Amino acid sequence: MPTETTTATPAAPTDHAARAATTQPSPARTADVPAGNAHTGGAHTNHTHAGRAPAGHAPAPPHGYAKDRDAYLKRMRRIEGQVRGIERMIAEDVYCIDILTQVSAVTKALQAVSLGLVEDHLGHCVVNAAKSSEEEGAEKIREATDAIARLWKS
Repeated sequence: MPTETTTATPAAPTDHAARAATTQPSPARTADVPAGNAHTGGAHTNHTHAGRAPAGHAPAPPHGYAKDRDAYLKRMRRIEGQVRGIERMIAEDVYCIDILTQVSAVTKALQAVSLGLVEDHLGHCVVNAAKSSEEEGAEKIREATDAIARLWKS
């Protein structure tokens, strides 16, 4: 797995642009990827955005969730509304258990989104990488395993 070289900063940046400004990708990560197409910050992996490929290469396939994108966005808007409802409940001094019930519902909804994204990633991104090469397949499996481990711990 390619490594990143980071510069020392007094405090961790809080937004993607700030993280990207303090994180320098290793040469291996950007060898064939034009500026702006590869992620360079945080825990992002070396891939291009759907449909944008390095010069001379075929366009990258859409992400695994592309076919369900609208459904995911609808679910996330619903979850966002639930979170705003919890915020109102706290502002209105609603009974603790009622708030916790809503927090549990939001947690379950996010877990369902996560499970769907993992399934889409395995069925699309991992399968396509494995078809491309054994090395790419192994990298995507390791990436998916790490993501599942993070979900398991949360």
